Amino acid sequence: MSVVLIGGMTRLESNYIREAKECGVDLCIFNEIRNNIEAKIKYAEAVIIFTNKISHKAKHNAFAAAKKQGVPVFMHHACGVCTLRECLNCVKMLKYGSDHTKSCGCNPLE
Repeated sequence: MSVVLIGGMTRLESNYIREAKECGVDLCIFNEIRNNIEAKIKYAEAVIIFTNKISHKAKHNAFAAAKKQGVPVFMHHACGVCTLRECLNCVKMLKYGSDHTKSCGCNPLE
């Protein structure tokens, strides 16, 4: 499973990657929005945006690109490893068809 993380703290990147591996997820991290973000998230199964570490414009661009590709988006203000773990579990529940809204704080944005 492939998930894109936009935002977060640079110093926690290795922790994010380790946590994702433990959850069986291939994580691609972008701490800042670069050109052609749409192509970078094209094959992702979900996009997680940590909103407290990126600009409003970057958040809007990432959200619009994900929606154009039909990729579910999870947004959180916090950017800790526990928040990522919670989001990854929600992504897995969403993928496998269980009712994720009852067991986690994430809600994919339509």
